[in-house]
Amino acid sequence: MMLTELTIAAAQDGLRRRDFSAVELVGAHIAAIERLNGRLNAFITVTADQAMDAARRADDVLAKGEAAPLTGIPLGIKDLFCTDGVRTTAASRMLENFVPPYESTVTANLLRDGAVFAGKTNLDEFAMGSANINSAFGAVENPWKREGEADTVLVPGGSSGGSAAAVAASLVMGATGTDTGGSIRQPASYCGIAGIKPTYGRCSRWGTIAFASSLDQAGPMARTVEDCAILLQSMAGFDLRDSTSVDCPVPDYRAACGRDLKGMKVGIPAEYRVAGMPAEIEAAWNKGIAWLRDAGCEIVEVSLPYTKYGLATYYIVAPAECSSNLARYDGVRFGRRVPAASLDEQYEATRRAGFGAEVRRRIMMGTYVLSAGYYDAYYLRAQKVRNLIRRDFERAFQQVDVLLTPTAPSPAFAQGEKMDDPVQMYLNDVFTVPASMAGVPAMSVPAGLSANGLPLGLQIIGRSFDEEAVLAAASAIERAASFTHRPALRAEVV
Repeated sequence: MMLTELTIAAAQDGLRRRDFSAVELVGAHIAAIERLNGRLNAFITVTADQAMDAARRADDVLAKGEAAPLTGIPLGIKDLFCTDGVRTTAASRMLENFVPPYESTVTANLLRDGAVFAGKTNLDEFAMGSANINSAFGAVENPWKREGEADTVLVPGGSSGGSAAAVAASLVMGATGTDTGGSIRQPASYCGIAGIKPTYGRCSRWGTIAFASSLDQAGPMARTVEDCAILLQSMAGFDLRDSTSVDCPVPDYRAACGRDLKGMKVGIPAEYRVAGMPAEIEAAWNKGIAWLRDAGCEIVEVSLPYTKYGLATYYIVAPAECSSNLARYDGVRFGRRVPAASLDEQYEATRRAGFGAEVRRRIMMGTYVLSAGYYDAYYLRAQKVRNLIRRDFERAFQQVDVLLTPTAPSPAFAQGEKMDDPVQMYLNDVFTVPASMAGVPAMSVPAGLSANGLPLGLQIIGRSFDEEAVLAAASAIERAASFTHRPALRAEVV
């Protein structure tokens, strides 16, 4: 039995039956990280010793029959979540040596339920990017390869590219991600795994390093929809320390995965059929429609007229909030400090040394749209358009239960292909941004392969706090697609 190939659900059963120990399970994944991380660069920090100590404690708990839902399950934690006593960098030189004295709520919830943390996964610096090429600790390699191009290094998507690559390559069984404009869903699509962005407010943001506070949302990434449901069950919940956390019950997400879809109405937004969409993306979408129709769903054409403004609106709102949030990194209070003759010079030198090019670009964009002469023309107008986008979704969900769209406009591309054109890079988020602007839940699930053998994902979008419908529809697509393909670089073939 290849322990690194087990799903979380299967590992839970195996641990409880004592088919293998938590030490064996975690040890197999740590060994895989040691063999492959030098190539993939999926982890910034590997916590092997702490993980093995936690695995031994998990075996003691299992022996007593007192296992929690995630006891002994090895996970990767995106290096944006503060972890008590473990370096948390946000993939930035600004926080290169920051060791938090506290635990984020999401990671505390996972620890409460017995999870074992194998390490902190790589990301685009401060979660700003769509390819995981903006990390101060180097780019992440996608474990998938184009057919016949074994030497071509592909991006894993971003910003949660390290988490996606680690899960796809079987270095961990699941991982946390954050999604601001698609940073869970797009890398999940590129790496052939599942990932869900919950409703804004479903998972606490406390202890998660902020990019854009009105958009950031934590969520799980795993190889199956059911595994995502298991992780979300632990991650979600109300938190008094987070003013954006919503006090509502957390349903049984795992049970939703097997739900009968007969009578479910699935909306197909006309505006997502964009000009120039590759034929293979359109074909995958049409397959998804057919699969849901065969599962008993009613297919309904809907309109989201303000979708076309989603990306432009996002790239005003998100940089504005980034400019505000990152003002705290000034070389005085915490993080990197570059001494200088005056305080102003120290600010300037510290921020120049601490922030990478993409972060500086977004700070400047955000500062510009918030400035006195441009606030009304850009930021205020963008917030008004955002409200129109939200209303589009509200009207659509009066007609249907979920929406089905592509996740990304292409499969994974090669490192270097779009690096010289930030606008082309931003267009990778064209299908994911609208759901983020509206704050509604959305999930990517693998649906097939491109002509050159790379994963293609489909996105299911649901009503606020109806992750159950999203998971149910995603499970139906997962079953119909029978996506059993695995990347070239993975634990069992190393």
